[in-house]
Amino acid sequence: MAFLEIRNIDAFYGDVQVLFDLSLNVAEGEVVSIIGGNGAGKSTLLRTISGLIKPAGGEIIFDDRPIQTLPPEEIVGCGIVHVPEGRRLFSLMTIKDNLIVGAYNKRADMHKEETLKQVYAMLPRLAERENQMALTLSGGEQQMVAIGRGLMAMPRILMLDEPSLGLAPVLVNSIFETIRKIADQGTTVLLVEQDVNHSLSLSDRGYVLEHGRVAMEGAAADLLADPHIKEAYLGI
Repeated sequence: MAFLEIRNIDAFYGDVQVLFDLSLNVAEGEVVSIIGGNGAGKSTLLRTISGLIKPAGGEIIFDDRPIQTLPPEEIVGCGIVHVPEGRRLFSLMTIKDNLIVGAYNKRADMHKEETLKQVYAMLPRLAERENQMALTLSGGEQQMVAIGRGLMAMPRILMLDEPSLGLAPVLVNSIFETIRKIADQGTTVLLVEQDVNHSLSLSDRGYVLEHGRVAMEGAAADLLADPHIKEAYLGI
């Protein structure tokens, strides 16, 4: 049974339709990748799931509950947490304060000290530098803070939008190692990522979006081996 099920959603920016009758599902404990070119609708999909965009049609079912009409803060309270593209930290706040902000929902706030210890155990560099201002961090460190802030909300599903964007290759490896740790600890992950090789290698299944529609879906290993994927996204 699907943990998260997207049923035939349409989504618009103003008068421009971006998602068309799109359906997909994520089982509890899975890592699922969403891949596709620029403008395919990947980020719009995550924004729609997290309530930042209201779908014009269709349903979003999470743990057997329709959530497409809920405000974003209630969706976070349900356990769906979105780490957006571009990190979006509070630059004049410390690492620790940026992390604590993530625990603003009632459920997470009750456990924030315990969760902070868990985040520091997973990302020890953040613990070492917890009083450093976010604006002084490297791109990779900022991305780690953004992921840590998402974990502070105690996600049942963690949605990551382009976590490796703009990072050096050695840092990309570190980011994906962190995502694997998160998944290994039982958090379901929905991953939007242009580094198709890394994302599918990490994932159980994947969906390919083209022009706001699901063009392909399947086991991640099968997608990696598909000639169309190799040519279009891996340059092979």
